[in-house]
Amino acid sequence: MNISEVFKNTPLALAPMAGVTDAAFREVCKACGADITYTEMVSSRALVYQDSKTHTLLHRNEGESPFGVQLFGNEPAVMRKAAEIAIERTGCDFIDINMGCPTPKIVNNGDGSALMKSPALAAEIVREIKRGINIPVTVKFRKGWDGGSVNAVEFAKELEQAGADALAVHGRTRVAMYSGRADWDIIREVCDAVSIPVIANGDVFEGLDAARMKKRTGAQGIMVGRGAFGNPWIFGQCRAALDGKELPPLPPLEERLDVAVGQIRKSAEILGEKIALLEARRHIAWYLRGVRGASYFKTRVTGISTLEELHRLLEEIKHTLG
Repeated sequence: MNISEVFKNTPLALAPMAGVTDAAFREVCKACGADITYTEMVSSRALVYQDSKTHTLLHRNEGESPFGVQLFGNEPAVMRKAAEIAIERTGCDFIDINMGCPTPKIVNNGDGSALMKSPALAAEIVREIKRGINIPVTVKFRKGWDGGSVNAVEFAKELEQAGADALAVHGRTRVAMYSGRADWDIIREVCDAVSIPVIANGDVFEGLDAARMKKRTGAQGIMVGRGAFGNPWIFGQCRAALDGKELPPLPPLEERLDVAVGQIRKSAEILGEKIALLEARRHIAWYLRGVRGASYFKTRVTGISTLEELHRLLEEIKHTLG
């Protein structure tokens, strides 16, 4: 992957999100305009120790590129081995290191955003992975651990010196989780401090947010996370805003539900019908967000046990609410 080519025209990235950005959802977002996609975060330890469930996270869609595998962990040698396995199994274009996940079960093990408290270790992880592979290595991290330890700029410099090829910065601290407003000014400071590409992340919920974020931060890329829940069309709207064009409208409900059905069917092909339908509960609720009268149907989705039942229910929703 040629980094300079990828960041030539402010690419739009779909943020890696556990339990959300599986291959089926990534395929939909890619079709709607996402330029860069990542797997859900993958445990380096589980991958090295050959956990069978972990390998399902590595599924890559045909034609999905630029595509990265996001790894988490805090042992440099294990991270390097996991990166080698990920490349062998997926042929991914880059390896991304998660140094931003704020959830307790991740940080309590010293992974994710806990690494922001150990910059030297974070840098060593980057160096070790770079020694073992010949594709770009990127890192996603946060503003800092808490309000009293905002170290994104210094952290970014260390990662650049260690060999990171690009960075993604979420403008919140670990303690803030996803509350409050993302600090776009800290992302600007990171952009000014390093010479490698920076992707800005945090609070892109509509197309115009992307243009505002680009202007405020000067970032070379824009990342969309929660704003894509049930709304993959946000990528087309973001692209239009960045290009100074009129934003395309959201498709009619019928079309949105057809996309939802296609996504869940794809997920069933990869993960099996049972797991796909369990995950469908949240995805369908997101697709129905803001639709008047949808609460009754969101409740009924939880009782769905087959793809055929799901199809019938969505047809009923179209007839009733469309």
